[in-house]
Amino acid sequence: MEPKEGRMPRWSLGSGSGLRYGSFVNSLSSLTPKPEEKEKPAISQRRAYVAVAVLCYINLLNYAERYTIAGILPNIQKFFDISDSKAALIQTVFISSFLLLAPLFGYLGDRYNRKYIMIGGLSVWLVTAAGSSLVTESYFWLLMLLRAMVGIGEASYSTIAPTIIGDLFVGTQRSAMICVFYIFIPVGSGLGYITGAGVANLTGDWRWALRITPILGGVGLALLVFLCPNPPRGAAETHGEGVTGKSSYLEDVKYLLKNKSYVWSTLGVTATAFLTGALAFWTPTFLSRAHVSQGLRPPCVKEPCNSTDSYIFGAVTVVTGILGACLGSGLSRWFGDKVPNVDPLICAVGLLGSSPCLFFTIFAASKSIPTAYVFIFLAEVLISLNWAVMADILLYIVVPTRRASAEALQICFLHLLGDAGSPYLVGVISDAIRKSKPETQDWSFSSLKYSLLVCPVVGFLGGLFFFLTSIYITEDRMAASRLIEGVSQPQQGANSEPPIELSNGGESNNTNNVFVLSQHAAAAS
Repeated sequence: MEPKEGRMPRWSLGSGSGLRYGSFVNSLSSLTPKPEEKEKPAISQRRAYVAVAVLCYINLLNYAERYTIAGILPNIQKFFDISDSKAALIQTVFISSFLLLAPLFGYLGDRYNRKYIMIGGLSVWLVTAAGSSLVTESYFWLLMLLRAMVGIGEASYSTIAPTIIGDLFVGTQRSAMICVFYIFIPVGSGLGYITGAGVANLTGDWRWALRITPILGGVGLALLVFLCPNPPRGAAETHGEGVTGKSSYLEDVKYLLKNKSYVWSTLGVTATAFLTGALAFWTPTFLSRAHVSQGLRPPCVKEPCNSTDSYIFGAVTVVTGILGACLGSGLSRWFGDKVPNVDPLICAVGLLGSSPCLFFTIFAASKSIPTAYVFIFLAEVLISLNWAVMADILLYIVVPTRRASAEALQICFLHLLGDAGSPYLVGVISDAIRKSKPETQDWSFSSLKYSLLVCPVVGFLGGLFFFLTSIYITEDRMAASRLIEGVSQPQQGANSEPPIELSNGGESNNTNNVFVLSQHAAAAS
């Protein structure tokens, strides 16, 4: 993997040559592509669409594999004879390895061949995901170890794939492709519940449910090798030329921390991850216990357990994911020209609106399961408004040479404080409440119900974070655009004016988002 791939792009984002960090150093003539070069894309349109299709297919499998565990959780608990908190550790160790490795893959993704990195990570994912299905009942620790290693593949893919899409498309096309890519998060999650429960019931062995996605993943790996390109970074914005960067990782982190939109939107994404992680892992089990509590179903004493709720919740997740992501992306495009900060506002409204729906879901389940499903449907539609919009925000407020690092740090943070701990936290609270009284089927349901109340609270906080993002996003978006595209100034003589500096946020001391036009450099070139 060579850091310099192909021909050297003419556009450079770096910190060398003695200039301040983040400066965009080029002559005016080199910032303007030649007329014949403007029409020549780095990757053909047809090949770009094929690449997105491959990336979407792998994204579907990633999330299907992740939530297969949740679809067969009652079976796993019976097989290993584990409590709620121990069961949640399966997801926690997976997410923990995911978040620890994301910064590494972000660093590599901004500097080396992204396609090779994804191929290596997915190969590890296929082997360890299949190995999870071979663990016997006395080796629960081995299951957790293998689930942790599965996170290696997902960290490599989830960090890098959106940046490739960002380099293949721009503007409304990019928003549409990002929407399609992120639709497969809820779709894959829903299919994970359905296929996991279906295969477990069909074969009578939950371990077969963990073997389906690795088999399909082998096809995805082959498609990635032969059909997915590695476009120049920033190719879409620079008419195929691409940009290069020579900054250190510490400089990249400083640049991102100075970006207020990035910081606040990352907190909002973290709240979303906390919310979806807890709900995705516990909702089928919660609804199953609700049926038992109301006397509608006998308790599970031997696997395979009743998987009806996994089927229904999986189908609801698929439908609401498609509906919500399309609605959120459509609102973004519709109001984009009229309301510059519409994207974080959409995310804020989605999270704030989902909070009361989740609250009613939790308490309606003890009285009426159909009513609970209605509120689940509404809550998931509102949460799904965010999927494509959140990803698009990151791509247009961060310069191309730092997008993989931005994705990686955001992934690290959202998993560290989000879905890495939320399933386990809910499980720990549930176990603590359950121990306060003698255990019964009704109290087992009630303890999980009360522990899930943390979700609407976090959803409300996430909405506030996105409102704060909306205050800064217009300014930060313009700063990133200036860094990429350049600012044309009237020529007034080679020595009549000093270099022009346009800083992000209007602060003269901001050394991270500075656009430098040096007329002396133009003359020298």
